[in-house]
Amino acid sequence: MGSWSARRHRLKGGPGHRAPGYRRLTAVLTLCLSLVATMTAAQCARDAVTLRGDWGQARFSVEVADTAATRARGLMYVEEMPALSGMLFVYPDPRPVSFWMRNTLIPLDMLFFDATGRLTRLHPMARPRDETAIPGGQAVQFVLEINGGMAARLGIAEGDVMRHPAIGSDAAWSCPAD
Repeated sequence: MGSWSARRHRLKGGPGHRAPGYRRLTAVLTLCLSLVATMTAAQCARDAVTLRGDWGQARFSVEVADTAATRARGLMYVEEMPALSGMLFVYPDPRPVSFWMRNTLIPLDMLFFDATGRLTRLHPMARPRDETAIPGGQAVQFVLEINGGMAARLGIAEGDVMRHPAIGSDAAWSCPAD
């Protein structure tokens, strides 16, 4: 019995034998695999955005603004926002966009993404109530607004990628298939 199969049976006590604690180990491994699958699926929820770059990755809880009315209101009148939160502006197709801070009470980092979810421009620390136009570029489909200074703290930079269910099939970092 020199084969690997034969040695395995000999170590386990023969065919059909289960070492003590086998059922418990199997249950723990099944639970771990289930948690990994759940965490992977959770990374692609409508109310969450995950960013990834050389610095690592971060998950933000977001409110989605995907209608003209919700995009127009944005984060106006918001007095404070939790650290890893933000607003994701979703446009039906790539276009030139420009933002301003009228009636916005907190400093924001504005992250402009193309149709693939790749960060093409980052505007840090937009000043509250400033009406100066902040252009995002010519082919923007997604804009993520987060607390001012957060991009610098995390190391977020142009070229980083975003994962969210709104990004189409040509995503630079796609959501796992269901």
